[in-house]
Amino acid sequence: MIVMQAQDITKYYGADLILSNIKLEVQSRDRIALVGRNGAGKSTLLKIISGQLSYDSGAIMKPNEIEIGYLAQDAGLESDNTIWEEMIKVFDHLHEMEDQIRVLETKMGQEHVLNDETVYAKVLSEYDALQQKFQQKGGYQYENDIRSILHGFRFYEEDYGKPISSLSGGQKTRLALVKLLLTKPDLLILDEPTNHLDIETLDWLESYLQSYPGALLIVSHDRYFLDKVATQVYEISRTKSKKYLGNYSKYLEVKAEQYEQDLKEFEKQQSEIAKLQDFVQRNIARASTTKRAQSKRKQLQKMEVLDRPDGSEKSAQFGFNIERQTGNDVLKLNRLAIGYEGETLIDDIDLHIQREESIALVGPNGVGKSTLIKTIMHPDRKLGGAIQFGSNVKIGYYDQEQADLNSTKTVLHELWDEFPTHQEKDIRTVLGNFLFSGDDVLKGVNELSGGQKARLALAKLMLQKANVLILDEPTNHLDLDSKEVLENALIDFPGTILFISHDRYFINRIASRVVELSTTGLENFLGDYDYYLEKKAEQAEFERLEREEQNVKQNVTVSDQKEQFQNDKQAKKEERKRLRRIEEIEGQIEAYEQQIEEIEHELSQPDVFQDYEKSQELNQKLEEANEGLESLMEEWEGLQSV
Repeated sequence: MIVMQAQDITKYYGADLILSNIKLEVQSRDRIALVGRNGAGKSTLLKIISGQLSYDSGAIMKPNEIEIGYLAQDAGLESDNTIWEEMIKVFDHLHEMEDQIRVLETKMGQEHVLNDETVYAKVLSEYDALQQKFQQKGGYQYENDIRSILHGFRFYEEDYGKPISSLSGGQKTRLALVKLLLTKPDLLILDEPTNHLDIETLDWLESYLQSYPGALLIVSHDRYFLDKVATQVYEISRTKSKKYLGNYSKYLEVKAEQYEQDLKEFEKQQSEIAKLQDFVQRNIARASTTKRAQSKRKQLQKMEVLDRPDGSEKSAQFGFNIERQTGNDVLKLNRLAIGYEGETLIDDIDLHIQREESIALVGPNGVGKSTLIKTIMHPDRKLGGAIQFGSNVKIGYYDQEQADLNSTKTVLHELWDEFPTHQEKDIRTVLGNFLFSGDDVLKGVNELSGGQKARLALAKLMLQKANVLILDEPTNHLDLDSKEVLENALIDFPGTILFISHDRYFINRIASRVVELSTTGLENFLGDYDYYLEKKAEQAEFERLEREEQNVKQNVTVSDQKEQFQNDKQAKKEERKRLRRIEEIEGQIEAYEQQIEEIEHELSQPDVFQDYEKSQELNQKLEEANEGLESLMEEWEGLQSV
């Protein structure tokens, strides 16, 4: 089933053409990644599809019953409610249905309804239909869904009562995504959903989206994420769109193959055209060959000339050099304690970094990764322990918040003022390598996008020629192409790197060691991200086996546990059966009591009292009803005493 179609969408910002004749089709359960350079128009297209933005020509078509859910990049949830109050609001329609069900239940117990079979049947039918609809809409599980998704995004029971207004920007962004996922729209549109998520949460979100019942349209710069989730890729390049089947890695492969094939066909045709033109020029004037030349000229005129295939768009070009190398020992942390405002986050941190190592610092959000790095940069902030730098260490620091960028300056002077001994042409050349060309260098820093600011910060870092790079989320705001350029530059860097990143593909390419930070300190894994995952899985399996062994030592074997589980399961089953039987008996007792009351009323009537046969018949029924009632009362009392 087609969920949405975008046909020939064109969009201008002023005189600038952003999107041109864009075609995109989404079918139910499609998983589509929208990729392209920063500024290519991806977010613009998402806003158009979701109805947030107008377009100049074309059409957006979707069935009326289709619901579209859209989450903009870094959109935070703003509310005066607590977390639980805000999430439960998503299911207001189910609360209304619950109220309607209660009303119908009350109505079915009313005497005038019970005494009118037609009315009762109508109310009962309405009740059954509403209850079935309530169940289909998730009426019996929505609270579990809320808890499950909140837990996936690292919000726990103790957080539910917190006011949303008291949370950080990253937490509000995560809650906005939680609330959207709970609505389960037919088409879920996500613009950079992986921002502000740690690695554990990313893994959870990937699994959730893989089994999402609707269609997905996603913009993300996380290649690992796109490879796990996407099954189709639409590329936006030079205002046009092109569709590729497969995940992101397959898209890169097919795109490269297609370019090579198109280039060969173009060059083959150009060679053929050159030969035909040469033949025409040499033979058109000769009487003996003029007819053949005219035929070749017609062949040329009829030929559909291929355009040279577009190669890759211009990429940033840079590398990190050093002025001189450090000693073998670069940095030692000994029983370091970190925190802020006198509150200790972690103490007893030990870390030894040697020359040319590339270390990824990982751990959940809020554990203190950025605090550790900032403490290394400013040793006076430490709460205890020692920080020791090796010889000739010169640190270059990349701050994910880019707090050192001066918003009142132009791009040119932001860089030139920091390196005043360089010639202007050299500064412009560096900026050109980072894709700031022409009048771009005269823009104010405050006018730049997140990606442009990131490239400017990297330009500063490159000119420092530091031999130790400390990087806090260096891939944030970079598009996939710029990330690859940064990866290659860091791989070739002859110095030492310590970095924080949630980009698992980036970690895999750069890290020679993964260091996991937790509240108990640091744990080292001598390898890349895949090695880290492998070792974590081994640790989890080892801990599981240890727990089982401990159970054996306590004479609680696995079979005992299974037997206990089965016994508990059977006991719960018997308890449910007992409660159901009590409910059935109470209904039957009520029916017998009503029957007895009716018989006794009938026996008291003079015409019945004087009719011996009728009276005998009713007395027999009364006796049977009393016996039945007595039997049920005995069973009821027995079940109540269990």
